[in-house]
Amino acid sequence: MLKSLDLTGKVAVVIGGTSGIGKTMSIGLAEAGADVVPCSRRLDAAEPVAAEIEKHGRRTLRLAADVADRSSLIAARDQILEKFGRIDILINSAGRIKRTPVLDLPEEEWSAIIDTNLTGTLRACQVFAPPMLAQGWGRIVNLASLNSFVALFEVAAYAASKAGVAGLTRALAVEWGSRGVNVNAIAPGVFRTALNQQLLDGTERGRELKMRTPLKRFGNVEELVGAAVFLSSDAASFVNGEILVVDGGFLASGVNQ
Repeated sequence: MLKSLDLTGKVAVVIGGTSGIGKTMSIGLAEAGADVVPCSRRLDAAEPVAAEIEKHGRRTLRLAADVADRSSLIAARDQILEKFGRIDILINSAGRIKRTPVLDLPEEEWSAIIDTNLTGTLRACQVFAPPMLAQGWGRIVNLASLNSFVALFEVAAYAASKAGVAGLTRALAVEWGSRGVNVNAIAPGVFRTALNQQLLDGTERGRELKMRTPLKRFGNVEELVGAAVFLSSDAASFVNGEILVVDGGFLASGVNQ
């Protein structure tokens, strides 16, 4: 491995790190050498991911943390600092989405999606950044989306939240970069997970998403690990405020046939 990509000795926290993209990133960071703490709202969900991390010879903790509950984030941070003495990397992967036409969109649903995806990212950054700022080195990687750049049909709240994540990422990069903490984001394209497999494989929406992806396939979540490791490492020492798109060419696409 290129030495600057080696995460040995680093301590990473992955919010939303027990399922889907977050789970894959948790294990990928461990494979790159980091000690990794995957957090989610349910403590039982952390157990199998933590066990996988330990199989790679890395240290971890079983913790629950909810981005909607600042006190749970603070409690998790304090336990991590007590165990490891430092926090170097934060991955913000928690998120929610619901398809609803705008005229039928309840304000409560809008607020819940914004609170999880955007305000939740802010809360996690506010809670976990201070130890990084104090030591003068840190990496924060937020999860943006294709919706940070373009709108997808009938997911207005999600699109607004992810456009906000892109803006927040740039704002924090400007504010914290001079203090040694680089803040970037990954914008995944269309990746098959257990939650969206039926949508992607059995609907016109899924067929359109594949048609608009020049590689003519959906992504495998493992294909996001390289971007996560890179942005978490010394190899990205001069990368700050960037939204790294991993989408198979979706955003580059115009006419595909």
